[in-house]
Amino acid sequence: MSIEEIAAFAKRKGFVFPSGEIYGSLSGFWDYGPLGTELKRNIERELWDFFVRSREDIVGIDGSIVTHPSVWKASGHLDSFTDPLVRCKKCGKRYRADKLIEDELGLRVDGISPGKMERMIRNRSLKCPECSGDLGSVRAFNLMFSTEVGPTGTRAYLRPETAQLIFTNFELVQRVSRKKLPFGIAQLGKAFRNEISPRNFLMRSREFTQFEIEFFVHPEKMDECPCFGEVESLPVWVFSRRHQKGGEPERMTVGEAVDSGVFGSRWHAYWLGKFCEFFTRLGLDPDKLRLRQHLEEELSHYAEDTWDIEYRFPFGWREIHGCANRTDFDLKRHSEVSGKELAYFDQESGKRIVPYVIEPSQGVDRLFLAILFEAYAREKERTVLRLKPFLAPYVLAVFPLVKRDGLPEKAREIFSELSVCFPCFYDESGSIGRRYRRMDEIGTPFCVTVDGETLENGTVTLRDRDSMEQKRVRIGDLKKILSELIRGKSFSALP
Repeated sequence: MSIEEIAAFAKRKGFVFPSGEIYGSLSGFWDYGPLGTELKRNIERELWDFFVRSREDIVGIDGSIVTHPSVWKASGHLDSFTDPLVRCKKCGKRYRADKLIEDELGLRVDGISPGKMERMIRNRSLKCPECSGDLGSVRAFNLMFSTEVGPTGTRAYLRPETAQLIFTNFELVQRVSRKKLPFGIAQLGKAFRNEISPRNFLMRSREFTQFEIEFFVHPEKMDECPCFGEVESLPVWVFSRRHQKGGEPERMTVGEAVDSGVFGSRWHAYWLGKFCEFFTRLGLDPDKLRLRQHLEEELSHYAEDTWDIEYRFPFGWREIHGCANRTDFDLKRHSEVSGKELAYFDQESGKRIVPYVIEPSQGVDRLFLAILFEAYAREKERTVLRLKPFLAPYVLAVFPLVKRDGLPEKAREIFSELSVCFPCFYDESGSIGRRYRRMDEIGTPFCVTVDGETLENGTVTLRDRDSMEQKRVRIGDLKKILSELIRGKSFSALP
């Protein structure tokens, strides 16, 4: 299935719409429809519950989207947060130079200088894909959206990531939460990047939702990870620098990768493994996931080492998660620029230290897209979206078999009772088969049908989306049964 097909499906079924489409839309911006809003919020809930609420060592903040402009000067974003831009001399269309070279020549040029890209364009005689005109010089284009604050027009910026206010608030959060190293601070919210060439639907957009954890570790204890056993035996596909320079990804456990020196520390390996585990829990095929290490020339200015978790989309391998070792770069930079020391008092040594940081960074929209691709299937008789029940926009649909004989009234009664506990949908329009197909296509895992037998003995037909199996169950047992099915009980195991 192509990216265009999944975008058309998402629009048709109410998951995602082009933003402001009645005015022609605006490239790189998307509106989530009724079903997409529910699915996205479910993904966000799972992220927060799995990585924050269920852990003792992580707390959350919700920082502002616009903050003091010095934050972005100190972080390096004003000087270094750029992409290479090239413009057609004939039609004026602008392209991201590295992606243009990748598309036209099939070469990855991540991290090379604008000058080298410009020479590649000249030497290979690359032309504008739109009009075949000559391409101009390659220059660095800053991705920050600027704005003005107040009547004096103070220059400020929309945040391009959610990380920096975690660093500027480090001491405040540590003091009020009383956390000891190692511990993390998480944030979930909007970020903005003025992408040169938004593409591939939700993969590269200008407004997106990001979930990030800054996990602070004593710089001398990067290998002291007491929870490493949780992921040590997890098998993963590893695509290190060595593999990229002459080989294929290698299957190994996280523990084997650490022992062989593939990962720089246990804490870095732990967070990569933990997110792979999380993605599998959400339904992604582990054989479509691989861990790719950034080449030296790709590394961001703040990173000692970075790994991406990539997902194999129908259009190729693409990053859905990044995990960087930022060392002590951010805390030191903000300390230098602000004049306020950002450090941690280590009671064991009696000294103030600047922790190292492992940063798992998750694009929610990209994960949303990967889940859609993974769940979507065309079968002989139907289209089905095999979402995990706890992610589905509706857990249950309630139908009266026909619109007479008191069945709609009874179905409404059941719907009212169950919708307090589960996201439910009511439908009495069309044949029962057509209603089942509509629910299959939007991912609703279970349907309840009220028929004549319901009025006689208090039972209903419960249908499973994936197997299309049906069972008679008592109305009074529905809440318990649905709760068990959402937690993972097999439908076939029901009595």
